[in-house]
Amino acid sequence: MAAPTRHAPDLPPIVFGSATLGNLFAAYPDEQKLAIARAWIQSVPKPVHIDTAGKYGAGLALECIGRNLRELGVAADEVVISNKLGWVRKPLEGDEPLFERGIWHGLQHDAEQQISYDGILRCWEEGNELLGEPYAARLLSVHDPDEYLAAAADEDDRFRRWDDIQGAYRALAELRDRGEADAVGVGAKDWRTIVEVDKRVDLDWVMIANSLTLYSHPTELLAFVDSLRERGVPAINSAVFHSGFLVGGDFFDYHKQSPSNPEDLERLAWRERFFKVCRTHGVEPAAACMHFAVSPPGVVALAISSSRPERIASDVAVMRSPPPQAFWEELKTRRLIDPTSSPV
Repeated sequence: MAAPTRHAPDLPPIVFGSATLGNLFAAYPDEQKLAIARAWIQSVPKPVHIDTAGKYGAGLALECIGRNLRELGVAADEVVISNKLGWVRKPLEGDEPLFERGIWHGLQHDAEQQISYDGILRCWEEGNELLGEPYAARLLSVHDPDEYLAAAADEDDRFRRWDDIQGAYRALAELRDRGEADAVGVGAKDWRTIVEVDKRVDLDWVMIANSLTLYSHPTELLAFVDSLRERGVPAINSAVFHSGFLVGGDFFDYHKQSPSNPEDLERLAWRERFFKVCRTHGVEPAAACMHFAVSPPGVVALAISSSRPERIASDVAVMRSPPPQAFWEELKTRRLIDPTSSPV
């Protein structure tokens, strides 16, 4: 059997995430969002790669990206936009959106998941409409197939949902084959679902979120990423701070942490030990997380997202100076990272 034809995208080391533009965790002013976009454009060589999704603020991030790029005078060929498809807008009927409670703020719309052949085409059309001329997403993927499968009522329903996912990929392949997209991938938080998708679909790239981090790096996941490398499928590592928790935030994977919860308390204690080692070696926690995230063979790009425009250039700069090996060795000695499977 002939090997599948790959359309692997030429990814830069840094991809910029745009969830903040969808008002993740707070409603940010337009001026701040414009400053974030300006920092993206100024911090790396062109074309600048931007990752977004219809889920981010129920399309608000897409609108902001298009509006800000137009205001900054950025030409269409100076950016590459990746849109993770699977969510479309719906009317907001209450005080807050229902698609993910408690983390999106100041929205005027709700969102609903639509993963199927027809649904993914609606997501693609709406995404490009929200971006507006002259921009269009060239890298496309199915977003959150793990959540879609997890919502199955029973095994029969899960089987049917796999049919929907494969229908969605059939639509994306058609868009790619007729030149309306460059490459097709997947974006998910549960890496085990990515493995399942990879068995059924000829992926051009993958985006792994909240999974391959300094805090969590399962041996099986590292082996899977290496297998992608052997097949020429690049991996983008994203959400490597676990919603900001690893650098001091209150949320871990979108869930607010509480010292009264034993599992949260264990994470908080881990973080304090991690911070202590960082202080000893003069390493910023963010730098440690970012360098670890790109250390596995097969990870070719890091997706970073910040609500602070001034942090973006410094995050890009920090990738030029890796922490000393003694830092990694102490993390291993203290069992803060796996001493046997860690890629550093």
